[in-house]
Amino acid sequence: MEPCVYKYRVLIEPAEEGGFVVTAPALPGCVTQGETRDEAVAMARDCIEGFLACLAEAGEPIPVEPEPADAVAVWMEVAGPVAA
Repeated sequence: MEPCVYKYRVLIEPAEEGGFVVTAPALPGCVTQGETRDEAVAMARDCIEGFLACLAEAGEPIPVEPEPADAVAVWMEVAGPVAA
């Protein structure tokens, strides 16, 4: 039987102590890290595959993240009140 292919959005953020932390919002608790972005991405793939394998072994459903058709992520700066 051929494995299913899943797509998940991952967030890659700089870690305070150096390197990068990667999370997959659709998979709560699925967190990993790497010294470089490339290493972090590779670790994320391994982490997600292991996470899905654990879910399947436990008989839990595999979360499917909907793929938004026209989603675009951008950074936007806006003016706001001064924090107290």
